[in-house]
Amino acid sequence: MRGFLPEEHSSFVGRDTELALVRDLVGAGRLTTITGMGGVGKSRLALRAARQVAEEFPDGVWWADLSMLQTDRLLVSVVADAVDLSDHTPRMPIDSLCEWLAGKRLLLVLDGCEHLIGACTELVADLLTTVCDLTVLATSRQAMRMRAEEALPLEPFAADGPEALRLFADRMTGGRRSLDPAEEAAALGICHRLEGIPLALELAAAQVPQYGLDGVRSRLASRFETLESSEHAWPLRQQTLRTTVGWSHELCRPLERLLWARLSVFCEGFDLAAAIGVCAEGPLGEQHIAAALQALVEQSVVQRSGDRYRMLETIREYGAAWLHELGEEAAAADRHARWCLRLAGQARADWFSARQLHWYARLAESHSDLCAAMEHLLATDPDRAVELIGSVGFFWVCCGHLHSARTYLEQALTCCETPGPHHASALWPLGVALTLQGEYEEAERVSARCTAHASRHGGEEDRLDAAYLAGLLALLTGRPGDAAALADGAADRAAAGGADREGSSGAWFRCRLVSVFALTGTGELAAAQDLAHSLRQRCVEGGEFWTRAYLSYQLALIALLQDEPGEAADHARAMLVGKRGLGDSFGVALGLDLLAAALAAQGRGRRRRSSPVRVRRSGVPPAIRSAECRNSARCATNASAQPARRQATTTMSRPSTRAAPGTLPGAWRAHWSTSRAERSRARCGWACCAW
Repeated sequence: MRGFLPEEHSSFVGRDTELALVRDLVGAGRLTTITGMGGVGKSRLALRAARQVAEEFPDGVWWADLSMLQTDRLLVSVVADAVDLSDHTPRMPIDSLCEWLAGKRLLLVLDGCEHLIGACTELVADLLTTVCDLTVLATSRQAMRMRAEEALPLEPFAADGPEALRLFADRMTGGRRSLDPAEEAAALGICHRLEGIPLALELAAAQVPQYGLDGVRSRLASRFETLESSEHAWPLRQQTLRTTVGWSHELCRPLERLLWARLSVFCEGFDLAAAIGVCAEGPLGEQHIAAALQALVEQSVVQRSGDRYRMLETIREYGAAWLHELGEEAAAADRHARWCLRLAGQARADWFSARQLHWYARLAESHSDLCAAMEHLLATDPDRAVELIGSVGFFWVCCGHLHSARTYLEQALTCCETPGPHHASALWPLGVALTLQGEYEEAERVSARCTAHASRHGGEEDRLDAAYLAGLLALLTGRPGDAAALADGAADRAAAGGADREGSSGAWFRCRLVSVFALTGTGELAAAQDLAHSLRQRCVEGGEFWTRAYLSYQLALIALLQDEPGEAADHARAMLVGKRGLGDSFGVALGLDLLAAALAAQGRGRRRRSSPVRVRRSGVPPAIRSAECRNSARCATNASAQPARRQATTTMSRPSTRAAPGTLPGAWRAHWSTSRAERSRARCGWACCAW
């Protein structure tokens, strides 16, 4: 199956009629919205239905979880990421998304639209108007009220029906046995009391091991007698769910209730270390977290998958309400932001290490939480916001979050009236983002600011990063000689000063990577090849992947220039392995483009064009979500789709090992002689120069 759907971690019970209806609506219309109260099972129904209709959508079924978004600022970016679009252009994100989806027949599932219903309605309207073969399946507590929409209200199970009993029994026994007649009678009473609401049934079933069926039934009866005598004006079923969640809350021990409230600050999943880092404070000490978290799992308040935990949105909302009642919202947000800062700082410190893959995966898993921390820090501590985005900006630029990276970098730097010690660390990834979007003039201005700030206030790492950005811009504006001077000079000064003598710094290796590209740009292929081999070996020894992959890319390009397409293909495949492991879909697109060129140079282009190369999510190293290449089919067919550029790559007159001083090999000269707009369109194949 193409696309991405989350795994189901528990059995799916009942809903046969609703499933058939959703399948029919999705097949007949373009927008279907499953509506209903929280906890009724909208997401589970949408997930199961999407899996069942997947074969009808040749371009895949793609799931976008919107529940972690606190505002609509990143709505389009989240949807773009969900459909594996990595947009490196300065256009409006919605325009890029519509263009990417055009011509594709796919199903887009938007889960949890209710808190962004206005923005979701506008987005879906734009998509359906522009993309004629798109089908949307949404879940929301309210319909979008669009003309093309078919709304399916989802009701709870019949309170005295077989589906409610099956669900309760399954969750109570783990699906291992049937209930005996006495148990069934007690379970039916509980299902009736809970009105067949799936989430309420699951929460009640989780209490049976501790209190027994009769104990659960009697405690529920006591709670509802209290509710019936109150003056709350909620709709009856919402009262039932709220009462059940509240009852589960009361059954928790005090420290478990406090942990529940504090965990609500997480937007996505979390692990034990994150829970300790954010929630341990006051009476809830570090030593209490593991036991309290396990108790919440056993009571179905928290769901566990491997070493990751998450809360359903309805449960999280209840915890957030209690956090507000406790007066801890600001303190919890501060602790969450501090944890994000520590996480980002560790990732940056370990960038050039054997843990690089681990940190790429961790930052990908924590993206929504990092965004939430950025929003909080922008409002409360702009200096820390600069520090946070400076630490993760380059990760985001590399792995498909270029638009959000640029937005936060610009906003953080604007909010800080007085430049601080972390400004240089935020300026250089901003310059890289601008460069990738083809805005060279603005990137030059940012580069000048970065160089000046690093010289006055920064350390050696900042000066190397500033030199990397300046060298990158020199490469892309046709000045490889200047690029070499900038990169080599910074690396040599760092070594002379005793810093990075062993080349253990990511900034030092990025500068040396610029040197390799610059040598190729001036036609010194043998020197470029020797330096690339030397650096790649050191990357292998250090367990580093990002730089190693781009060195493999450059070695592939050099091999093509030396009429060695077989060697070029081997290097391109090596690059793809590294970039796929990192989840760097932009790098994967570059590698596929170069592999296609190498295969075409061997006379194998026609066979490859009839069978496009694709990168799949399966087979990715554990805990690493590797995005499918955004341009896989187009990259694999570039040999025919862009004959002028491909001809410049594969059939140009080959230079000797050195071109005339100050000139470029044919392919590079062909690239830099094109217009800026043409370079932007061709960036999938030639953005190698941007690294």
